[in-house]
Amino acid sequence: MIYLSRVRLSRDPQVAALDALLDPAQGGARADAHHRLIWSLFAGDPTAERDFLWRAEGEGAFIVQSVCPPQTSPLFEPPEIREHAPDLRPGDRLSYLLRANATRDLRGEKRNRVDIVMHRLHGLPKADRNARRLDLAAEAASEWMAGQGARAGFEALRTQVQHYQTLTLPGHRGKRRGEPRFGILDLTGEIAVTDPKAFLAKLAQGFGRAKGFGCGLMLIRRA
Repeated sequence: MIYLSRVRLSRDPQVAALDALLDPAQGGARADAHHRLIWSLFAGDPTAERDFLWRAEGEGAFIVQSVCPPQTSPLFEPPEIREHAPDLRPGDRLSYLLRANATRDLRGEKRNRVDIVMHRLHGLPKADRNARRLDLAAEAASEWMAGQGARAGFEALRTQVQHYQTLTLPGHRGKRRGEPRFGILDLTGEIAVTDPKAFLAKLAQGFGRAKGFGCGLMLIRRA
């Protein structure tokens, strides 16, 4: 059993006074702050590993998928919680939303993991990258979703890129060259379920990497 919850930062003035800390403007710092915030809903065992996925919806709202229901927290309004157990059959068509850090492994003398969009952009002259950015992102995302589906029990029927951005990981200091960055794709589209058991298992685990920074949660509904 997994749970899907909607949570929102408390409107209490004491919490609102911390807005610059809880919801900073800089993207990488914001993702890090939000991750720590969501952890407060599952506090208890300091040795526990993360078993939840989350997605920022803006204006202090988040959607959280978790193995255990979130606790109450003075930083949040009472969470809206429901059980999330889709009843799926082969051939079911689903619309989805997915925020993903999509990567692939390049195999050579040394295994190297790359962001699928950055990898394509690096092959272009810098002057051409902005103009080709979304087209290359769409091509890369379609291939990536096809690969995900082959391993996770679905066929990707349609993949659309809503947005692509890169974030610098918090704590980096120094020149931009070599800074730890990762890309985030906001995807929407339609899939057809081929293996419900495999798909539901992957749905619980999440898709792609950087799950601690708000990626990986796929939201689905009947198409």
